[in-house]
Amino acid sequence: MSLIQTPPSRQFLLTCEHGGNEIPSQYQRLFHAAGEVLQTHQGWDIGALNLSRELQHALQAPLIFSTTSRLLIDLNRSLSNPELLSSYSRALSEEERNRLIASEYTPFRNQVLQHIQSLPGSVQIVHVSVHSFTPVLNGVIRDTDVGILFDPSRPAESQLSQQWLQEIQNELPGFQIQLNRPYLGTDDGFTTTLRTRFPEMRYVGIELEVNQKYLVNPDFANTIAKHLVQSTRRLLNFPREKQ
Repeated sequence: MSLIQTPPSRQFLLTCEHGGNEIPSQYQRLFHAAGEVLQTHQGWDIGALNLSRELQHALQAPLIFSTTSRLLIDLNRSLSNPELLSSYSRALSEEERNRLIASEYTPFRNQVLQHIQSLPGSVQIVHVSVHSFTPVLNGVIRDTDVGILFDPSRPAESQLSQQWLQEIQNELPGFQIQLNRPYLGTDDGFTTTLRTRFPEMRYVGIELEVNQKYLVNPDFANTIAKHLVQSTRRLLNFPREKQ
């Protein structure tokens, strides 16, 4: 059993890679036949940006987000991933693709990287990448309500994820709060890339996944956000917010 050294200080960083479904004007021609797809879970992570802002307010943590649709370019995928571009944007020429990467993908990722590098080396950054997921995928109902994704080979991530799971369960008894569901924390994503850049005492990367069935309804969304905020404040030993 390994002993996890406590860092001298810890700071949260929030990101939301799929916060909107906007298509810049120069690329709108690609989506003339898209119909309503941009409004669905394929186009964006419904409710994720609002949740990110609630967490930002409660934690007083920086939030870096994008409102460009994932169907144009997926900021949570590596450049080599075939899913970086969708069936709509794969029609771009190589020159246009490179311009898209330079205007949307690289600035977002560089902003996050520069923020981490700007902090003192003694600070451990806890990066929470906020996402939402569709309750039904390919006809299969997903039983996860809230997922916490991490790399099990990194003890600091495992420990913090286990603690957060317990705090969320305390806030949301009866909900299905699960680790590395509905996706694996080691799947291709921004956190997996950043883990290759920084040791775990410097960087902890966690993806928060919330079922969209709770985020499409404003009342449910506010309730879920409130409980996730309180669980995170307890995780950091913040005073509980007044109701």
